Amino acid sequence: MTISKNIRWGIIGCGAVTEIKSGPAYQNTDGFELVAVMRRDQVKAADFAKRHNIPKYYTEADELIADEDVDAVYIATPPDSHLYYALKVAKAGKPCCIEKPMAPKYQESLQIYNAFEEKKIPLFMAYYRRSLPRFNKIKQWLDEGAIGEVRHIHWNFAKPASELDKSGQYNWRTDARIAPGGYFDDLASHGLDLFIYLLGDIKNASGFATNQMGFYSAKDTIVGSWLHASEVTGVGSWNFGCHQREDRVVILGSLGKITFAIFKEEPIVLTNAKGEEKLEIPNPKHIQEFHVRNIKSHLAEEKPHPSLGRSGLHTSWVMSEILGSQ
Repeated sequence: MTISKNIRWGIIGCGAVTEIKSGPAYQNTDGFELVAVMRRDQVKAADFAKRHNIPKYYTEADELIADEDVDAVYIATPPDSHLYYALKVAKAGKPCCIEKPMAPKYQESLQIYNAFEEKKIPLFMAYYRRSLPRFNKIKQWLDEGAIGEVRHIHWNFAKPASELDKSGQYNWRTDARIAPGGYFDDLASHGLDLFIYLLGDIKNASGFATNQMGFYSAKDTIVGSWLHASEVTGVGSWNFGCHQREDRVVILGSLGKITFAIFKEEPIVLTNAKGEEKLEIPNPKHIQEFHVRNIKSHLAEEKPHPSLGRSGLHTSWVMSEILGSQ
């Protein structure tokens, strides 16, 4: 798809993620316009459109998808509805970006991927860390051999249970019907997808998942291990009921190591024979800015986007293998 005019976007699901993280990025990218949003609650849809100066709003996704003024669609709803909406967008023949994870189950992700692949329609996944400067600096270090041959990657992530978790009130992020892995689906997906970007595809993965706290139906404790096609090994642990938050990744190589956090803007640290190098690379205000710019470049046939349907599908498979269900 070659850009000859501005690409006009519509958003299905104008909730929290679209307020600052993503919505303004589509508005601020040269060559893109945000012309319509959809939310089932008419009052909230109208309010979002008014506050963000968006000309149209809908309460039905079908109307937004069919709108001739909408060239491409961003699906920003909870993952259990991704398949439903994505198949409609694919049928309409419009490029699409989907919030992560692609779907709650791998087989649903595969259906989405196939629908766009069969029609050769661009499909993007909102794994925006592949486009952030801080993580591309890590990729540069790896590509330049700053730690020699990569041997192993380890990620330990933990956080305390929130008051919402303890309250028993509904939260789609911990509803097993929508997110079988709970916060793992929402948070771990970012890191696993990034590791694939940095170190290549994973050829084998497994894990254990359980619910230790009993606060909600989804899993709250997961451990996993995996093997990249390059023979780099990886392990991860994700616990959502610990006493304090922890987010630490270590990549070990034959000549050094790299340490960093997935979510916090802590310095990225390179340690090798030359000593220790710490870099602070802040994220942009609208964290999907570079991700959306890269969508523009892809559609303009300037350079391929780092997070496409195929990579999103692969991440979905890895997650399903760690959780032990597809």
